[in-house]
Parts: sequence; structure tokens; C-alpha cells
Amino acid sequence: MLRLMNVHAHPDDESSKGAATTVKYVAEGVDVHVVTCTGGERGSILNPKMDRPDVLANMAEVRRQEMNAAREILGVRQDWLGFVDSGWPEGDPKPPLPEGCFALVPVEVAAEPLVRLMRSFRPHVVTTYDENGGYPHPDHVMCHQVSVAAFEAAGDPSRYPEAGEPWQPLKLYYHHSFHRERTQALHDEMLARGLESPYAERLEEWKPDPEHAARITTKVPCAEYFPVRDQALLAHATQIDPDGAWFAVPLDVHQKAWPTEDFELVHSVVDVQTPEDDLFTGVVDSS
Repeated sequence: MLRLMNVHAHPDDESSKGAATTVKYVAEGVDVHVVTCTGGERGSILNPKMDRPDVLANMAEVRRQEMNAAREILGVRQDWLGFVDSGWPEGDPKPPLPEGCFALVPVEVAAEPLVRLMRSFRPHVVTTYDENGGYPHPDHVMCHQVSVAAFEAAGDPSRYPEAGEPWQPLKLYYHHSFHRERTQALHDEMLARGLESPYAERLEEWKPDPEHAARITTKVPCAEYFPVRDQALLAHATQIDPDGAWFAVPLDVHQKAWPTEDFELVHSVVDVQTPEDDLFTGVVDSS
């Protein structure tokens, strides 16, 4: 059985980044394991309907329940690394991060439980965020650093010898979920249908970045699984307002304008040629 591990910073990230790809592979019989680095305890409540004192007072448990629901929808295994959400620092200058939070844990310490999971689950492919975290939340940047460190260490018997038998994942990918090329395509399709685009102002300020666009090596066709992706995302009710901007673009616009989810192949120990349309290109041939 092919095995895929997706490493994310918070509950809800697994549903907003690469979720349709996840569901596609689950449907094809791939064993998919989501790793969630933190509990999302310091996350803001982004859905007005959930902005209640009882929710805020029990944020950690509410987000755990939301993750349970999303996990069932996606059809994946899921484990928590057990670190504490760092929160989004606000202000100028930004305040220090809270003591004991994920982003302040030494990378070599935070990588150990992920190495342990990699060696027990034995994924062929690992996905995570790029060096900017997808966006510069301290937990997302830390998730990148820990994922890369664990990928490099998992197959080395001299590293973390107490964390299980070594296993070297074959391919490492970064998500590129919210890039300009995709956003422009969605915007253009909205206008072509006579609809108001929620991206107009953002695109005016967002200059083309050919270097970033060139980083995308792998586009996985998965439009038929966008509805399940959206169901999983809505399970995170504190984070997603069903009447908000996230769902301002109709599903069929997403499916027509940009029917793939996009990744960057950053490390492979099997022979591959890019561009690809499958995260497991080269894996089956090597086994």
C-alpha cells in the first residue's frame, strides 16, 4: 500500500491545503496520515456564529472536536505532535512569542516525535509548507523547519536512535495553495460569468512573481474531490464562516478555473521528471 504523510501546523490546515489531493488518494487506496503539530489553542474565532464565550473558554477541546470531524470526512489517520499553538503576534513591534509555544521549541527537539511517526508509519511521500510557511505564521514556519529536519533524519540510523527503526521517505513536497496564478484564474472566471470577484483588490497589489510560479513542479488533478474538501473545511466551524469570503467563489468556478492542487517537489530519492501530475510518480517503479 502506498503511504502519504501530510504535516500541518494547526487543525484546519489539513482541510485548507491539499485536502482534495488527500481525498483523491484515499479514494485510490492510499493510506494517508495527517500530522497536526499544535492544538490551535491560540487561534482566533473567524466565524461570527461561533464567537461565543463558551467556545472561547474551551478552544482547545472545540478545535480537537472539529479535527475529529474533518478527519472522518477526509478518511485519514491523524496524530497530534502535542505542541502548543504560538498564536499570531500582533503589533508594531510584534510582542515576544508566548513561553513554551511551538515556535520556540528547538527544531532538533520538535523533530523527534515527527521522526518517530515517520518511522512507524513509513510514508513514501511527505508534504509540508515552504520556507515561508505558506504564510508567515510562526507555527507554519516552524512546521516547515521541523518537517524538513525529520525528513532528513528519519532514514539515518545515527539520528534519534530511540525513535524506531530508520525509514527514508522517498519524496518531499511543499504545498503552494494560494499562489497568484491560481488566484488570477479564479478572478478571471468570475468576471467571465458576470460575477463580482473577491480577489480584485488583492490582485492589484499582488505583482506577478515568475520565480515563484516556476517553483510549482506538480499539479494534481482533483476537482471532483473539491466538494469533500469543502465539507472538511466547514467542519472547522470556528475557523470558517460558510457565508464569508472563503466561499464567495462558487464550487464550479473552482473546478473549471483551476482543477488541480499544486506542489513543489523539493527532494526525491527516486528518479522523476517534472512536471508531474502525481505525488507518487517514480515511487511505484522503485518499489
